[in-house]
Amino acid sequence: MKKEKKLAVAYPVIVEGKYDKLRLETVIEGTILTTDGFGIFKKAEKQALFRALAKKTPLIVLTDSDGAGKVIRGHLSSLIPPDRLIQLYIPRIPGVEKRKSAASAEGMLGVEGMERELLFRLFGPFAAGQAPVERAEITKTDFYLDGLTGGTESRRKRDAFAALFDLPAGMTPGALLAAVQIICTKEEYHAAVDRLNAGAAGKERV
Repeated sequence: MKKEKKLAVAYPVIVEGKYDKLRLETVIEGTILTTDGFGIFKKAEKQALFRALAKKTPLIVLTDSDGAGKVIRGHLSSLIPPDRLIQLYIPRIPGVEKRKSAASAEGMLGVEGMERELLFRLFGPFAAGQAPVERAEITKTDFYLDGLTGGTESRRKRDAFAALFDLPAGMTPGALLAAVQIICTKEEYHAAVDRLNAGAAGKERV
């Protein structure tokens, strides 16, 4: 079976849900993030991740063409400076996605229901001559060895570490790891850990 070509998209892409993400994964190679639908309104960790990521690179936004998609897109636009957002739109096509037994409230196909060829054309301008954004090789083991998990002071240290990247306090180890894999390099990660350790050593001397 012939393997279908994918587009290497350099900019991270934000879509609404997991089925949209699965659809795009058949078309592009790169970082694909979800808002978890309206979950973006109450998930401070995800909001902070998007804002921090936008400081590093422009973000592509692709939501459904219905009212809900418009609301989610509007909220993202309030979180992220407009010059850091690339707004892509799918056409309003009546229909029902294969996994659903009934149409959406407005009867329109979402991102997950778009034809591969249409998505290919949509992302084409952002792929030519560009390499996909790669996740840094930062692992759970790195977090453990650097005291960000597994210790009595790990939570405090994670909060201090998160602050260095403008991320909120109280992030779970998994959420923080997912964030830093995208927004910093391995070298920047080690530099941040060194800053934390140097600050801790200074306090001990005092």
